[in-house]
Amino acid sequence: MSTAHRLLGILALFTVERPVWTVEEAAKEMRVSVSTAYRYFAELSRAGLLDPFPAGKYVLGPAIIEGDRKIRMTDPLIQIGRPAMQRLVARAGSAGVAILCRIYHNGVMCVHQESSAVPEGGISYERGRPMPMFRGASSKIIFANLPGREARWFFERYPAEIRAAGLGSEWDTVRASLRQIRKEGVLVTHGEVDKGQVGVAAPVFGPEGTVIGSVAMTTPEAEATVQRIANISALVQAAGREIGAGLSALARDVGSTSGGAAEERYDARDRGQSR
Repeated sequence: MSTAHRLLGILALFTVERPVWTVEEAAKEMRVSVSTAYRYFAELSRAGLLDPFPAGKYVLGPAIIEGDRKIRMTDPLIQIGRPAMQRLVARAGSAGVAILCRIYHNGVMCVHQESSAVPEGGISYERGRPMPMFRGASSKIIFANLPGREARWFFERYPAEIRAAGLGSEWDTVRASLRQIRKEGVLVTHGEVDKGQVGVAAPVFGPEGTVIGSVAMTTPEAEATVQRIANISALVQAAGREIGAGLSALARDVGSTSGGAAEERYDARDRGQSR
């Protein structure tokens, strides 16, 4: 295992469930010597990625906050998605929340939100929260639009989760379910992430035509009339197309494509790497 991999492994130990670690605890978890762990902690602390805490403990450091600000200011998906989402919220005209997601390891992550009014009780799917590939409209619409080989990869490794998501227990059934979602171009789910909230999502495609994320709108179940869901569905699909077109235009301007990233993502899965 390389030093870089171990440094990243140290950072990965710090979670919402366990945000504080000592060097000795990390050494045991990472199966390295305490002296090696001390060296890693020192390097990460110098970089601002870890911060000393009382009693020999450490927490995540301010460099991560700085990195988050840079992403919010420079990530092409967010920069192009933000105005499209603001228009989506204005046209939807409710207390719903627009959510922008992208593929993250073997799941999906929310990277940006827009809302005109926070719904009562809020929503739990906030920026930076990973979500399984099969839970909620934002995730399922991405899964439905993956290339067949990638979708089959997920089916072979997560059959129980896919079955629990209502997509089928046999590959032929799952494939038919995904085909129907792709045909409709939008997916509506009820209470799969937050009770009392309806999610409506459409895919976002990258410059090479492969799905890279999704844009969604939540609305309270009490307001989810047939007409309202139809209106939000049309608006979400339009926002997805607008974001995809913007990414394609940007790629042409800078002479870059997303094909290499997509292929690298699949290769990582094929080697058995996961989040």
